[in-house]
Amino acid sequence: MRLTRFFLPVTKDVPADATIVSHQLMLRTGMIRQNGAGIYSWLPLGFRVLKKIEQIVREEMDRAGAIELLMPTLQQADLWRESGRYEDYGQEMLRIEDRHGRDMLYGPTNEEMITDIFRTYVKSYKALPLNLYHQQWKFRDEVRPRFGIMRGREFLMKDAYSFDLDEAGARVSYQRMFAAYLNTFERLGVKAIPMQADPGPIGGDLSHEFLILAKSGESAVFCDREVLDVPAPGPAFDFSDISALEAETDKRTRFYAATDEKHDPSVFEQIPEDRRVEARGIEVGHIFYFGTKYSGPMKAEVQSQEGQLVTIHGGSYGIGVSRLVGAIIEASHDEDGIVWPASVSPFDVGLISMKPDDDAVSAMADALYDKLCAAGKDVLYDDSSDRAGAKFNRMDLIGLPWSITIGPRGVKSGCVELKHRATGMKTELSPEDALARILEA
Repeated sequence: MRLTRFFLPVTKDVPADATIVSHQLMLRTGMIRQNGAGIYSWLPLGFRVLKKIEQIVREEMDRAGAIELLMPTLQQADLWRESGRYEDYGQEMLRIEDRHGRDMLYGPTNEEMITDIFRTYVKSYKALPLNLYHQQWKFRDEVRPRFGIMRGREFLMKDAYSFDLDEAGARVSYQRMFAAYLNTFERLGVKAIPMQADPGPIGGDLSHEFLILAKSGESAVFCDREVLDVPAPGPAFDFSDISALEAETDKRTRFYAATDEKHDPSVFEQIPEDRRVEARGIEVGHIFYFGTKYSGPMKAEVQSQEGQLVTIHGGSYGIGVSRLVGAIIEASHDEDGIVWPASVSPFDVGLISMKPDDDAVSAMADALYDKLCAAGKDVLYDDSSDRAGAKFNRMDLIGLPWSITIGPRGVKSGCVELKHRATGMKTELSPEDALARILEA
C-alpha cells in the first residue's frame, strides 16, 4: 500500500483524558477515532491489527475443535428472564424496547442465546462434546468508560461455549480451551498468565483469567516467577489427548498465580522470595466452567446412552479481541512509539523513499516494493514528499517490525538501510539481501 493512497491520520495532538500509553498511541497513529464515551471507530491502521488478532484467535479456536457461528448483537429479554439474569445483570446492560413493545437488549454476552440454539437442535449425547464460538461486538454500559478501548462500552469479543454430558467431560473441554488460549496468546506475541479468578456474573465454580503484565494494568498480580517460563503447548499439540490436556493445565496451576481478588498472602509468602512477582496485569481472556447454571433453568437436555434425559454441563470462554490491541501496545512500546509483534503488525514492512521525485530512487524503491509484495509481504510504501525526519518519526511511531530506507546515496552504492524496529539495529546491504533478511525472519 502506497502511503499517498492510504488513510493514515497521524497527529501530535492527544486529548487530556488519554492517560495511558495505548490510548495515546492509538490516537496519535490514527488507529481509532472516538465517537462517544467508550465508543470508537476503527480507522484503517487499527482495523488491520484488529483483523489480524481476530484471525489468529479463529485459527486457534478451530484447531482446538471449536466451531464458528455468528449470533446477533440484539437479543430478546425473554431468554435472559428464563435464566434469571435479566434483572440481576444491572445497569451495564443496555435495555431496548422495539416498536412492538418487546423488551430487547444489546448483548453483553451470549450464554442464554447459545443455550437456546443448543436446546433447539441438539437432542442426543452423540452430538457431544460440542463447542460453538463467535467473534461479535458487545456492549456494556460502563459507568465510567476510560483508557480508550481498554475499558470501552462497545468492544469486540470472542466467546466460545462448550456443552458436555457431565462434569468430567466439561472439565476436559475447559482444559482444551485453557491450552488453546496459551497457544493463542503465544502467537499474538504476548505472555499471558493464567490466574485463579472470580467468575463474577457468569457464575460457576472454576474460572481462570489470562493477564498480560503491564504497568498500566488494572489488576494487581501475585505469582511465582516459575509460571512465566512454562512454554505454550505449541502447534503440534494434540487436543484430543486427555492426559496431555491435564498435564498442560497442571504445569501452570501448580504454581501460585492470582489477582488481588483471589490473593492469599499466607500462601504467597511460602514461595521463595526471589521467585515472588508482584506486578500489574491486563485481563485479555477469561474462562469459566458453570455446570448447569444455564442449562438447568432453560431445560437444555439431551438423551443419554441409557435413554434418559440429562441436563448438559456448560462452560464459556472469552477473549477480548479489541482489548488485546491496547494490551499489546501497553506491553510492547518505547519512547518513539509502538513496537508491534510481527504476527499482528498492520504491515510487515515499511518502505521509505527519501526522494520520490528522483527517478533512480523511485526505480529502486518500486522494484523492491514489487518484490516484497510478490513474496507475500504486506508493505507500507512511504512515497510521500514529507521531510526525512517526519518520515522516520512516523515509521517509528506506527511500529512496523522492519523498515527499509532508500535514498540517492544508497542508490549510487547499490545499498539500502534495513532497520529492525524492536532492537533499533540498522544495517546497510543490497536490496536483495534486505529482502532475504526479511523473508528469513
